[in-house]
Amino acid sequence: MIAPLSPVHLGPGAAVLAFDVGGTDTKATLVDTSGALLDTVRVPTPLSVDGTGDAVLAQVEALAARFRAAHPTIDIRAAGLIVPGLVDDESGIGVFSENIGWKNVPFRDLASERLGVPVYFTHDVRAAGAAEYTLGSAGQYSNVLVVVIGTGIASAIFVDGRPYSAHGYAGEIGHAVVDPGGVLCACGGHGCLEAIGSAGAISRLYRAGLGTADPVDNAIGAREVLERAQAGDLRAQKVWSDATDAIGLALAQSVALLAPEAIVIGGGLAQAGDALFGPVEKRMNSFLTFHRRPVLLPATVGENAGLVGAALGARRILTAEPTTEPTTAS
Repeated sequence: MIAPLSPVHLGPGAAVLAFDVGGTDTKATLVDTSGALLDTVRVPTPLSVDGTGDAVLAQVEALAARFRAAHPTIDIRAAGLIVPGLVDDESGIGVFSENIGWKNVPFRDLASERLGVPVYFTHDVRAAGAAEYTLGSAGQYSNVLVVVIGTGIASAIFVDGRPYSAHGYAGEIGHAVVDPGGVLCACGGHGCLEAIGSAGAISRLYRAGLGTADPVDNAIGAREVLERAQAGDLRAQKVWSDATDAIGLALAQSVALLAPEAIVIGGGLAQAGDALFGPVEKRMNSFLTFHRRPVLLPATVGENAGLVGAALGARRILTAEPTTEPTTAS
């Protein structure tokens, strides 16, 4: 397993708020002028029943008020807000989130109105990727793919040192097809990487094969599947092998297209360490011939990488430095 990480420190700069809206939980923090993350909290993410995203914005506003009340002497200058789904960074719009229930919400402008400060807005994995590229080991390379494997799978792309998103459509490696006609994915496709190789899929596929209503079995997660595989459970071994094979194939396809020097793997599944990285690298390299073989690196910023990326973006919009806004496809 990968060793625990040290707390992340952003260094001196403006005090900012950071919000990481997830499909299940929302994390929020106040970053002070020294760069420390203060009062990091986690609360359930409200479902948008009307497609507007108002419930999320109301929660963000309430959390900001909470931080301001607890730290009245800190001058909060900006905020960073990151969300899942399809996100258009340039327009500041959350285009679509199937899990939380919004469509075409101008989050950046609405959040700025509610919070009274400028807001940096982007996709959660692109923010995590920016944190890894700025503060982690990925920054030593010019061309990098940062892949986050958790309940779902997505990636952040850096080309010649610049992030690339193509108006939010780039980086959706979780919906690259690795098994045509295979298991149904939440996106409506079949055989997507996310439906086979994500932590959620590993748990779901293993439990589906048990054919039991036992609540203990229904609580089995990816970590338990790996433990069972290592203990000799043949079904767990197959589910884990299918997952690592799928991830390796998708990474090989990405290598053929983007030729990254390094691929950083983060998210909950990366905590499996060599049990993940070993078979994934072997499978990836088995598909490569003349291609440049990237080095596979574990994420180093930690579970709050999204928050850190949101805070870095919030600080950046207050300066004249180049932003992390991605280059766009024409």
